[in-house]
Amino acid sequence: MTGACSATIETTNSWPGGFQSNVTVRAGGSAVNGWTVKWTWPSGQTISSLWNGTQSVSGSSVTVRNADYNGSIAAGGSTMFGFTANGIAATPTATCTTP
Repeated sequence: MTGACSATIETTNSWPGGFQSNVTVRAGGSAVNGWTVKWTWPSGQTISSLWNGTQSVSGSSVTVRNADYNGSIAAGGSTMFGFTANGIAATPTATCTTP
């Protein structure tokens, strides 16, 4: 269900050839039980390591689903996952959906 959650990507560190980001997943007015965040890389970036979620990649499109322990978010609450990536730091717009 779209609109039940939102996701924001924030770059927290960068270095030549790579960067680190945190992604905050927020529940809306209702509790969330499971979430999926998606975004598309603008310039060929690739994830080298990801924590607090499980990823799948198809070309430049990234999909991250909740881990077993952080899928439930109280109404108005949030959780976070993070990653390191190769390439120029980017903060693409992410979408969040629930089952």
